[in-house]
Amino acid sequence: MRRVGAAMLVAALLGGLAAAGGAAAQAGGAAMPAPGKKRGDDKSQPVTVDADRMERFGKESLVIFTGNVVARQNNSVQYADRMEVYLDEKGDRILRTVSTGSVRIITRDCRTGTAKRADYFDLEQRVVLLGNARVWQDDNVVSGETITIFLSQDRSIVQGGKQERVKAIFYPHEGQGGATARDGRAAVKGPAPCAN
Repeated sequence: MRRVGAAMLVAALLGGLAAAGGAAAQAGGAAMPAPGKKRGDDKSQPVTVDADRMERFGKESLVIFTGNVVARQNNSVQYADRMEVYLDEKGDRILRTVSTGSVRIITRDCRTGTAKRADYFDLEQRVVLLGNARVWQDDNVVSGETITIFLSQDRSIVQGGKQERVKAIFYPHEGQGGATARDGRAAVKGPAPCAN
């Protein structure tokens, strides 16, 4: 099946993939920054979505990407089997996205999250990871049935389910200069490119 590339303004997860303003879908993977925004601002950075299929429903202001969906913005990436993008009536702004099926995200600060479903609400700058949700960075990990992340507040809430409670493991840093992860790798200081 032929893959479709689109410069679709898609939402984001864990603070790394922020929604961009303005909406356009162009084949071939070309991506353009939103007009009138600074290049350094995450929200103005172009978002590129690759998928096996893209379907647009104009009356519903809905765009659906299916099959090996990969959304990238500013060194952040989100993978899913399906991504629904809900736009405002003019199609200029993303209101909400829903990603399902093998959802995995990697943020530009190298946090990784997985869940069965991820809902993003642009107005509230809120991401909800649902179903066996897990977020980790290096050896630190937190898991629960639901993880809600408030992007603009740098705050999150983790809730357990009926069968399992919230679990978290945090390792102390081993000093300033030569900190190492538990597997012996050198700890990364500051933002660095992640292996996407």
